[in-house]
Amino acid sequence: MYQNKIKLTPQDILEKNFKIDTRGYRLKEVDQFLDDIISDYEQFLDIINNLEKEKADLISEVMNLKQQLRNSKLNMEVVSNTRSHSDVTNVDIIRRLSQLEKMVYDLQSDNLGNDDLSDNN
Repeated sequence: MYQNKIKLTPQDILEKNFKIDTRGYRLKEVDQFLDDIISDYEQFLDIINNLEKEKADLISEVMNLKQQLRNSKLNMEVVSNTRSHSDVTNVDIIRRLSQLEKMVYDLQSDNLGNDDLSDNN
């Protein structure tokens, strides 16, 4: 992706040989090479800055998604707990009603039976 923007490889820099003039290396050739290196470094810095920004954005997005996931899990737990409590509560209420009905009807039938006995006396 970024390879077409970078002119030099580390091997190119290592193997670079400058032609020697009477007073040393040719200044134009050295300056051009240094300009290429500077250009590459600028590209590297741009790439690094863009990647750092992208990384920060992705980290922020991951944090938001994690928070949404936590909230969803909490909501699921609340809903499941509410359902299970309401189911248990409803079952308990039905059982209690059934027991109360048995007690009330048994008492009424006992009272009816006792009333019949007292009428005979």
